[in-house]
Amino acid sequence: MYGGRERPDTVMQPSFLPSFSLQGRKALVTGASRGIGEALAVGLAAFGADVAIAGRSLDRLERCRSAIEAQGRHCLAVELDVAVTRRIEPAVAMAADAFGGLDILINNAGMEQIAPSLDVGEELWDRIVDTNLKGAFFVAQAAGRRMGKGSAILNICSLTSEVGVPTAAPYGSSKSGLLGLTRTLAVEWASRGIRVNALGPGYFRTELTETFYRDEGWQQRMLDRIPAGRFGALDDLVGAAVFLCSDAARYVTGQILYVDGGYMASI
Repeated sequence: MYGGRERPDTVMQPSFLPSFSLQGRKALVTGASRGIGEALAVGLAAFGADVAIAGRSLDRLERCRSAIEAQGRHCLAVELDVAVTRRIEPAVAMAADAFGGLDILINNAGMEQIAPSLDVGEELWDRIVDTNLKGAFFVAQAAGRRMGKGSAILNICSLTSEVGVPTAAPYGSSKSGLLGLTRTLAVEWASRGIRVNALGPGYFRTELTETFYRDEGWQQRMLDRIPAGRFGALDDLVGAAVFLCSDAARYVTGQILYVDGGYMASI
């Protein structure tokens, strides 16, 4: 039996396999001036997408813009702090107008600051949650209004979307909320042909997380918990992101893919 039915006589031929190509796609990546956002923006371009990149400083976007254009793709740099809600709609409109539409959004802009939960004040809470969750929602909303069938949104979540990490209450709350938002939008927008998924990076050394890696004892404790025995390299995320943004994942929505060297499977 084949899925409760007789196995079909025909076998799918390679010519029918879905494509990982992003040729002709128009993408927007937030938080693209460094780290994961920069790596994913350049990765999308390598697979054929034209990419608008957003960040709080145009100067800091220059390296990413140059790398995208070196791939032979068009790039537009947009100044945007996603925590300032009123600036989101004009920034997304600028990207969509420049490219003639949007097919892909990677919601990557984020921030983290560790603090004991008893010491977290309202200002710190708002700064993190407004960036990681509120900003992500309104960027998705603005992009979703401009997207058609076959479009994809990828929210960058975290291990803290699933597990608790001490001293990271605002961050963990925002990333758990982002996973919930991913599932809600996936269900609501499926009828519009927009897929919404999430990527859950494990431990990657970036400017945002550098403070942790300065502690060699912390590094060893983390490595002992990662079955792959190493921290992630930014290139490890590109293939997963391209898959979720491409037609290869055309029947995948509302999911989170952890890229973590086996960490989540081992706890």
